[in-house]
Amino acid sequence: MSRVLVTGSAGRLGRSVVSTLAAAGHEVVGVDRAPGTPAEAAATLPADLTDTGEAFEVIARFRPESVIHLAAIATPFSYPESVIYKVNTQLAFNVCEASVALGVRGVVVASSPTVIGYGAPGGWAPAYLPIDEEHPVRPWNAYNLSKVVAEQTMKAFAVAGTTKMAAVRPCFVIPPEEWAGAPTQSGHTVQERLDRPELGGVSLFNYIDSRDAADMIAVLAEALPELPNGEVFFAGAADALARKPLADLLPQVVPGTEPFAAGLTGTTPAFSTTKAQRLLGWQPKRSWRTELKESE
Repeated sequence: MSRVLVTGSAGRLGRSVVSTLAAAGHEVVGVDRAPGTPAEAAATLPADLTDTGEAFEVIARFRPESVIHLAAIATPFSYPESVIYKVNTQLAFNVCEASVALGVRGVVVASSPTVIGYGAPGGWAPAYLPIDEEHPVRPWNAYNLSKVVAEQTMKAFAVAGTTKMAAVRPCFVIPPEEWAGAPTQSGHTVQERLDRPELGGVSLFNYIDSRDAADMIAVLAEALPELPNGEVFFAGAADALARKPLADLLPQVVPGTEPFAAGLTGTTPAFSTTKAQRLLGWQPKRSWRTELKESE
């Protein structure tokens, strides 16, 4: 198959991406300063990719055909705002620059649904629901601003045309251990997120199983040569992380969504993955209804 370099290989999503790509026969190189990269990786390197020299050195050393860039400070407000912005934007720039300069064929950059701007302190309402890739972005903190910049960085390097690039916006990522009760990145459990709608409502009840997100990224990386350069895709579950229809629930927990939520009946989520289905043939397979190990 091919050699794929995965940055952030020890993270919630990175671990599933490494395992998925390795199971498909790819030679996977993990790059992460934290421990936890799956053993399926052929090699692991604790490099600091915010350092331009290290970014170039890693890609020059391994010469991957593809790079999956997931490394980032992944939780808003978990560091000072200036640190989050600096780290995430520098990572995206260095990885894209080194990949293009050293002839990597394809790069997938992780963005975030938070670029849409939900949760803004002054209030927020969507332009429409469900939200797709054409929806306006309205960043309001360092994390989602850094992800907008990461997307634009990817698009800027895509203009050169020598490396095929795309960005993916994975919804709230839930790896297998969190279905069994481990804390999510927000500190509470998935079951608490379901039991207390105000927790999941902040992010419009979006989520995706990490294995589904990894499948989507693998399909996207394979499809890059056939796609227009610089595309952006949402990756989300086929249902909402909620026990009631969002048509009823969303206006209660996110003021301002009343005029837009009426169509979100049944289990319909707030984010659309129609573009990924249309261009990639990808659909999510897992739901909280089948994966969650609910406590008695």
